Amino acid sequence: MSWKDRKKQFQKQVANFLDIPGDLMMDLPKVVLVGDVQVFIENHRGILGYTAEQVRISTTLGDLEITGLDLCLKNILPDEIMVEGRIRSIVFKD
Repeated sequence: MSWKDRKKQFQKQVANFLDIPGDLMMDLPKVVLVGDVQVFIENHRGILGYTAEQVRISTTLGDLEITGLDLCLKNILPDEIMVEGRIRSIVFKD
């Protein structure tokens, strides 16, 4: 088991023991889908690309790729982004 894997496992155990949400303790992104029209992404690392059909966002788990129609960025804050449009897929890419 690598150092990185052991560190993640330890963080997960501490988060479970202290009853702390994983997204806070382990700096994980939080992705909330509202129907097929909105996506909220918390704990992001920045926008990598943006078109009306695709939005790519950097996260600690890799790039998050949102595809759909008429996509637009509504809120862009240091720790939260909201994407609106007709959401077709959400995929983490390594």
